[in-house]
Amino acid sequence: MLETVIIAFIVLLLVVAGMAVGVMVTGRRITGSCGGLSAIEGADKCGICGRDMSDPGQAECDRRP
Repeated sequence: MLETVIIAFIVLLLVVAGMAVGVMVTGRRITGSCGGLSAIEGADKCGICGRDMSDPGQAECDRRP
């Protein structure tokens, strides 16, 4: 039983490390698959900072209302 847990933990660490290396090598961000706020009709502003979600030039939410 303990061997299975250790093997599962090692596999999980390898997967996370592989994803991290992939992000660093490609330089792309990790994005969700559902579309986020862009999938909600009428949600064109960030609910936290109010920035325009359709403007790709604004990469980060500055968390100020």
